[in-house]
Amino acid sequence: MEEDFPRGGTAKKPTETESKIVVQRTEVDNLFQVEFSSPSFCIHTNVIHNVKEGMLMLGCVKEVADFEVTVSLPCGLQGFLSIRNVCDAYAKLLSEQLDSADTEEICSLPHLFHPGMVIRCVVAKLDVAKGGSPSIQLSVNPKLINKALTSSSLKAGMVLSGCVESVEDHGYIVDIGIGGTKAFLPKTAAKDKQNDQDELKVGQYVTAQVEEVKNDGRVARLSVSSSTLAQAFAESEQGWNLTNLLPGLLVKATIKKVETAFILVIFLTSFSGHVDFLHMEPEQTSSYTEGAEVQARVLYVELSTRLVALSLRSYLVQAGSVVDPSPAAGDRIGEVVKDCKMTTMHHMSGAMLELPDETMAFVHNRVLAMPEHTCRILDFSAMDQIHFASLRRSVIERPFFRYQDLQAGQVVEGKVSVLLNHGMVVHLSDHIKGLVPRTHLSDIILKNPEKKYVEGMKIKCRVSPVLHFNKKLYLTRKKALVESTLPLFLSYADAHPGRVSHGYIVCIKDFGCIVRFYNSVKGLVPLSELSSEPIISPEEVFYVGQVLKAKVLQCDPDKAKMLLSFKAAVEGDTGESAKPQVDCEVGKRVEARVLKKSVNGLEVAILPDENRAVLPTMHLSDHVSNCPLLWENLQEGDNISNLMCYSKNKQNIALTKKPTVRWSLEEGVVAKDFSEVTVGMQLIGWIKNIMSYGVFVEFPYGLVGLAPKSVSKEHTTNAFQLGQTVLAKVTNLDEEKRRFLVTLKISEVIPPEGDAQTRLINGLQEKRAVTEMLAVRGMTAEWSPIASVNLSPGQKVTAVILHIDILSSCIHVSILSKLVGKKKSVSITFLSYTALVQHIDKDFAVISLHDTAQLTVIQTRSHLNEIFLSESNKLKTGMSLSVEVIEASCQELQGLPLVSWQRSAPNRPRTTSENQKGHQFGDIVQGKVKTVKPASIQVTLEDGSTASVHVSEVKEATGVIVGSFPTSSVKVGSTVTARVIGGREASSHKKSLEVTIDPCVTGTVELLAMITDPKDGGHPEKLFKLGQAVRGKVVEVISKPQRFVLSLTGVHKLEKGSITLGMVTNVHPQVGLQVKLPFGGSGTVAVTELADAYRPNPLDGYSKDQLIRSVGGALCSSRLNPQQAKPAKDPEVLSIDTLKAGQLIRGYVKSVGEQGVFIRLSRSITGRAQLQQSTKYFVSNHKVLCDHLPPNTLLTTKILRIDEEEELVNLSLLPVDTGKPDILPESLALPLRLTGQEKKKHDDQQKMKKRALPESEQVPTKKKKTKKSKSDDNDSGVEVYFREEEDKEDEEDPKSDSQVTQSSAGPSRLQVAAGFSWDVGLSALKPASAAVQEGDSSDGEDQDESSKKKSRHELEEEKKAAEKALVQRETQLMDPSLRPEDAAAFERLLLASPNSSLLWLQYMAHHLQATQIEQARAVAERALKTISFREEQEKLNVWVALLNLENMYGTEESLKKVFERALQFCEPMPVYQQLADIYAKSDKIKEAEGLYKTMVKRFRQNKAVWLSYGTFLLQQGQSDAASALLQRALKSLPSKESVDVIGKFAQLEFRYGDAEKGRAMFDKVLTSYPKRTDLWSVFIDLMVKHGSQKDARALFDRVIHLSVSVKKIKFFFKRYLEYEKKHGTPQSIQAVKEKAMEFVEAKGTDAAN
Repeated sequence: MEEDFPRGGTAKKPTETESKIVVQRTEVDNLFQVEFSSPSFCIHTNVIHNVKEGMLMLGCVKEVADFEVTVSLPCGLQGFLSIRNVCDAYAKLLSEQLDSADTEEICSLPHLFHPGMVIRCVVAKLDVAKGGSPSIQLSVNPKLINKALTSSSLKAGMVLSGCVESVEDHGYIVDIGIGGTKAFLPKTAAKDKQNDQDELKVGQYVTAQVEEVKNDGRVARLSVSSSTLAQAFAESEQGWNLTNLLPGLLVKATIKKVETAFILVIFLTSFSGHVDFLHMEPEQTSSYTEGAEVQARVLYVELSTRLVALSLRSYLVQAGSVVDPSPAAGDRIGEVVKDCKMTTMHHMSGAMLELPDETMAFVHNRVLAMPEHTCRILDFSAMDQIHFASLRRSVIERPFFRYQDLQAGQVVEGKVSVLLNHGMVVHLSDHIKGLVPRTHLSDIILKNPEKKYVEGMKIKCRVSPVLHFNKKLYLTRKKALVESTLPLFLSYADAHPGRVSHGYIVCIKDFGCIVRFYNSVKGLVPLSELSSEPIISPEEVFYVGQVLKAKVLQCDPDKAKMLLSFKAAVEGDTGESAKPQVDCEVGKRVEARVLKKSVNGLEVAILPDENRAVLPTMHLSDHVSNCPLLWENLQEGDNISNLMCYSKNKQNIALTKKPTVRWSLEEGVVAKDFSEVTVGMQLIGWIKNIMSYGVFVEFPYGLVGLAPKSVSKEHTTNAFQLGQTVLAKVTNLDEEKRRFLVTLKISEVIPPEGDAQTRLINGLQEKRAVTEMLAVRGMTAEWSPIASVNLSPGQKVTAVILHIDILSSCIHVSILSKLVGKKKSVSITFLSYTALVQHIDKDFAVISLHDTAQLTVIQTRSHLNEIFLSESNKLKTGMSLSVEVIEASCQELQGLPLVSWQRSAPNRPRTTSENQKGHQFGDIVQGKVKTVKPASIQVTLEDGSTASVHVSEVKEATGVIVGSFPTSSVKVGSTVTARVIGGREASSHKKSLEVTIDPCVTGTVELLAMITDPKDGGHPEKLFKLGQAVRGKVVEVISKPQRFVLSLTGVHKLEKGSITLGMVTNVHPQVGLQVKLPFGGSGTVAVTELADAYRPNPLDGYSKDQLIRSVGGALCSSRLNPQQAKPAKDPEVLSIDTLKAGQLIRGYVKSVGEQGVFIRLSRSITGRAQLQQSTKYFVSNHKVLCDHLPPNTLLTTKILRIDEEEELVNLSLLPVDTGKPDILPESLALPLRLTGQEKKKHDDQQKMKKRALPESEQVPTKKKKTKKSKSDDNDSGVEVYFREEEDKEDEEDPKSDSQVTQSSAGPSRLQVAAGFSWDVGLSALKPASAAVQEGDSSDGEDQDESSKKKSRHELEEEKKAAEKALVQRETQLMDPSLRPEDAAAFERLLLASPNSSLLWLQYMAHHLQATQIEQARAVAERALKTISFREEQEKLNVWVALLNLENMYGTEESLKKVFERALQFCEPMPVYQQLADIYAKSDKIKEAEGLYKTMVKRFRQNKAVWLSYGTFLLQQGQSDAASALLQRALKSLPSKESVDVIGKFAQLEFRYGDAEKGRAMFDKVLTSYPKRTDLWSVFIDLMVKHGSQKDARALFDRVIHLSVSVKKIKFFFKRYLEYEKKHGTPQSIQAVKEKAMEFVEAKGTDAAN
C-alpha cells in the first residue's frame, strides 16, 4: 500500500526498518495538530497527510456565530469559515453596510448557514496558533472552489456550488466563480430549496445542477431541486479530471480491493479512489466485495499525492438524508468514560472503541491492546458521525477540558502567557486560556505589571465570569478575592440579606458605589452606607477596582437588584448573620422557628430577630432514642421554645434542648474558656466523636476533651452513642496545646442530686408531646408472649397497654392475667418491691411491681455515663429487678409510681447516687488495699466494689511531715477501715505544680514560687515528686472555679528591697532587662545595675526565659549580699548630690546627638559631654560619633560642672581629663581642634552658647517646656508632645532623643518616613538680629538675660505667625476645588497640565475680568504654542476662544486674520462652523449668512453644513429660504443621504418653523420609504409633542398596519399603549389591546396557511 499510494509530506526515503517509517510518519502527522473549538488535539489518521492551502474538501456546518462558521471536515478535522470568505458580493454588501448608517437589511451568517448544512470549501489559509497547532481557515468563495473550471468546460448536468450574487425580479444571479459566465437560477426552480426561508439572500450558499449552457458557456441556467440533485451522478462525459474534480460529487464506483482499514475503488472509468474505514457504512461491511457497484461521494482531493477520498456513508450518499451536526445521545464532549472495549485496531492509525452504551468512538495513535480502557471524549465529528476520544492519561486527568467545566468563583492555577495593554493572558491548560483584565492584576492598579508578572510564571486566580458560548474566560488576581473565605455571590439568589462577601467597585457615582461580585451580580452601596463617617464625594475615598467587604441589606433576584453596605460589613460579623454577637449569648434561653430540616439537624431562626442558628438532631433530648422521634415531629415553620445557646463562632450559633446541658448552663457549672478548665472539675457534655483510641466529648462554649481508651478501661469506646449526654471529670491539662483529658468512669463522677428521676420525667414528657402532636394513625396491637397463651384470630381479649410505638403505628400490649387484674395501690414510699421487666423500648423499660398489677416506667440507664459492655448486661424482658418506690403516684408520670431500681441478681451493685441502695456518704467500710499510687490508694471493699482513697485522706494533716509521702505508709494487701466520701486525682506539670489539700480542692504553684535557686529552674520535677507532702503559703484564692495559688518559698508577696528570683522576658538595649517576678509582678533592671563593675557589653549573657536573682530591680552582688559586700568598683549613683566636679566616673552611652554625647551614669541620672568636650578632633557632624559610639558603650568621663537646680551634669571625654585614649581612632585622619589664641576666642563663644543652653534648649519649667516642644515641632506642621518615662531623663534633651529614635529610651517617638531632621528647623529660622544680640551681649548678666528673654519671646511669636501663614498657604495649594486667584497660581497649575485648554481659557478669562485684553491675547498665543500638536480638540478650543475675543473686543480686520490663521492650523469645517455660531449669537446676521453661503459652496458634500445652514434660516424665520436650501442640498448630496436630509429638515420645521409643513414632508418621504421605521419613530415623537391627540392616534393607526417585521410592529404597539396610558381613557387602552390581539391572530392564521 505504501508504494501504490504514496503519501504526501516529507520526501524522506523509507529505510528498511519499520521503526524508522514510524518516526517519519509521526513527524508528518504533527503538522496536522488542529486547533479545535473545544480542546485541540492531535489527528493521526491514515488519510489526510498534507493539508495545503487551496485543497478542496467537503465539510459540514457545526456551529454558526455572528462572524465565523465552524465547519467539521473529514477525519475529525475542523476548520473556520470567516464572514469575509463567503463571496465577493457578500463582502461588498458588508462594506457598504459598514459605511452607511442604516443597518436595516443586513443579513448575518446565521441567516445564510445552518448547522448540518453540507458545503464545499477550500483551505484558504493555514494559521499556526500560539501553541504551535495549526488552525485551518476555510473559504466557500466560488472563485476559489471552481478555479479549475472555465466557461468552455461547463457542461449540463454538472453539480456546482455557488453563492447568490444578486436578487432579481424573476430569479437570482448566482456567482459560480467562472469568469465570463453568468449563472441564473429562476425563482420557480429555487422554490424547492429545503430551507424554510421564502427567498434566497445575497451571499447565500447554494449547491446547484447546471440545467442548460448557452452562448458557448457565457450563460448557464441552474436548478436546486433536491430530488434531482440527489440523483445527479457525475458522468465521465462531463469532462472531469483530477485538477477540476470537486468534493461533494456523487459518483458510481466499482470496488477494486477490500481491506479492514480501507477500500480501493475505481470511478468515472479511470479514477482510483480510497474509502477510509470511518466512511464505510457499518451495516453493509459484509456486502463490500470486489467488483461490487457502490454509490460514493467525493470527500476531498489531495492533488500532491493524487489521492481522491470517498465516502460510502448513507447520510452523505442517500437521497433525502441529512447530516446531524450533534450526536443523537446529546453533548458528551469532555466526558470521561470507563470500561470501554476495543473492537478493531487499525495499524498506524488508531482503534475503534465501544463505549458502555454501545456508542462507537475512534482513538488516534497506536493503542495498547487491553480488555478495558478509560477514555475521554474529545469531540464529535459531524462529517464522520463518530466521537473522537483520547486514552492519554494527561488528557483524562485534566481538571477542566472545556470552558463549560469551569465555574465562576472557582480557584484555579495557571501559567502567565503574555501581558497585553488591556490585561494578562493566563493558560490554565493547553487550550483553555483566560484574561486577567488590567484592573484585576492586583488589589491596586499596577503601573508596571511586567515587573510583577513574567511569562511562564505559575499563579493562582479565581474565575470571575466564564462565557461558555463564545469561549471567553475572565480571571481575577486580586488577592482579597482569591483568598476570600466569605460566601461567594454567584447569583442574586445567593445574596441573602445579612450575608457578607468580597466584591470590587466597578463604578463610582455621586449617589454611591456599584459593586460587582461573580457572574455579573452587581449591587449598589448608597452614600449613607459607604462609611460610618459622612462621605460627600465617594471618588475621593474609593477607587475603581477596590476590593471591599459588602453586606447585603436587600436583594430582589427577579429584578436583579441589590442594596449593599460597606458600613455594616465593617461593623458587623462576617458570617451569615451579622447580629449574633449582640443578640445571642451562650447560656441565653431563646425561642426559634424551624426553617429547614436536614439529616443532621434543623436550621432555625431565633425569634424575634430572625438570626440563623443550628439545632443538631442529637441536641433535641438527653435520651438518644427520643431525638429521631422529636426530629420527625418537628416541621418547617414550627416554633421551638426552651432552647439554649451552647456555643457560637463567626459562622454560626448552636442551640441545645438537652435538659441536663441547659441545667449546667443555668447553674454555671461550665468552663467558658480553656483557661477556666481545671483538673478535677466536673462538666456536663456530650459524645462528639468516637475513635479507636478514645471518645471526644464536647462541652458548652466549644470546648472539646478526650476520654482516652486507657482511662475508660471499663468502656469499650463503641458502647457509647453519638450525642449521648455524659458527665466528665477533667484529669489532665496541656496548657501549651490547649487540650485536656477527661474520664467518664461512673466511679469517678458524682451525678447531681435527683438526676436520674429528673431525666426520666423529662424523657417521658418529650415522648408524650410527640404523641399528642402526631394524630393517632391506624394502630395494630402486638402482644408479647411471656406466658404460653394460645390465641386465635378474631378472639376477643382484655389487654393492658405497655407501649405505643408512634413511628411504626404499633401498640405493645400484655394480656397477662396478673397485669389485667385489679390494681392494688402503692401507698408507702421507700418500700422495696421486686419488679418484672415487661417491655423494653431503647432508653426506657416498662416494669410491673410485684403482685400489685401496677405498671411504671424506668430508664434502662440509671446513670448518664452507663454503657452496656455485652448483651448480658442489658435489661431484657422478663428480668426481675429490685425497686424502691420514691413517690407513690407521680403527677409527671401521669399517676404512675416513681421508682429507683437495681438488679436483684447478685451483680456488682451500682454506687450511683445517694438515694439508691449501695454505699452512702458517711458509711464506714472495710476493704483490702489493691494498689498504692503516690496520689491515691485503690481499695477493694468486702462487697467486691472498688474504692479510692485520696492522698490527703490517708493521714491527719497535723501528722504529715513535709517532704514525706503519706501513701507510702500503706502496704498492698493490708486491710483498712475507711469512710465513703468520693475522690479526685492529682498530677504534676512542668512550669507549674499542681497540689491538693482535699479531693475537691486543687491548687497551683508557679515555677518562681517553687524554687529559690536559679539552678533548679531547669528540672523542677526533681525537687517535687507525685504524692509528696509540701508546706506552703497561700498567695491568692479563686472562688470560681474553686482553686488557690500557693508559694513554697516562704514568701507570698514582694516587699521593697526583698531578694527574689525572676525570669528574663525581654532584653532591651535602651532599658536593660525586663523581668517577670513571682506572684504576677514584673520589673526592669537598668543597664547600670546589672553588676558592681561595669562591663563593655553589659547585656551579653542574658537571654529570654533565663532565671536570675534580683533585689527590687538590681542584680549587683553588693545589693544581693549586703553583709559580705566588697566596695563596688562602680558605686551606685543615687542622686546628683553624691557627685563632685572633677570626679572621674564610668557610664554607658545612652545616645549621641547634635548637642553632644549623653551618658547614663545611673538609672535616673544622665550626663552630657558636648561635642567639643568629647574628642580632641574637629567633627563637623555628630554622625561620625554615632558610628563609633553605639548605645551601651562603656566610657570613663570627668565631671566638669554640676547644675543642681536644673539637675544637669556636664562631662568631658577628652584624653586630657580622663587619661584614656580619644574616643575617635587616629585612623580617621580628622583635623585637630583649634588651640592657643584662636581656641581661647572660640571657647569664649562656646561659653556664651553654653550659658544660653539651659534656658533655651533644655527648658527647665513645665510651662515653658510644653510651649517649647510645640514651637520645636511646628516647623514640620506636626505637633509632638513627649511622654517621660523617667523624671529628668528626657528633659536633658528632648530633641536629640527624637532625632536618634532607635537609640533613645522610653516610648518610641514620632517617626517620619522621609529622612529630614527635626533639629534643623529652629537654628535655620533664627533671625539675624537675635544672633547679633547673642554675640554682642556684654556684662550685666541680669540685664542681658531679660533683654534676651524679651527678644526670644518676640522671635517665637514671629516664628509662629510665619508658621501659621505657611500652613494656611499649603492648605490652599492642596485644595483642588479652589479656583486660582492670581497669575502665579495659574502659571503653577499650567506647569502641571500644559495641555489643558480649560486652564488656559480660565487664565484668559482672569485677564479679561481685569480688562487686560492684550494680556489675554498673549495667553492665547502662548497656549497655541504650548499645547501639543496631537491635542487637536484642545487647540481648537483655544482658537474658538481667540475668535470670540476678537469678535467682542477686536476689529473686523483682527478677527479675519485670526480666522485665516485658524483655518491653516485646524480642520477647516469646524472653524467655519464655530465662527458662524459666534456671528449668530452676537446677532451679526449678515456676516453669518455670508459665511454660511461660503460654507455650502466649499463643503457641499457635507450633510452637517446644509443642516446647520437650514437651522440658522429657520431660526431667523426664513421658512421659504430653508425649503429652497433643501432642494439645493438634495442635488449636491449623494442620493443615499437624501432620505435622512429630508427627515432632518422636517424635524427642524417642527422645531423652529411650520409644524404643518414638517408633517407634509414626513408624509411624503414615508410614502416613498415605508420601511424606514427609524423615521416613523421620530415622526411619532414629534407628533406626540407638537400635534393634536387626534393626529397622533391617526399616525399610530397607520404605523401598526405597516408591512414590516413583527418585532418592529410589536415595538410600535408598545409605544401606542404607553401613549394611551398617558393621554387616553380605559376604553382607548382596551381598543389598542384589541388591535394588538387582532394583529397577532392575523399573523397566526397567515403562518398556518
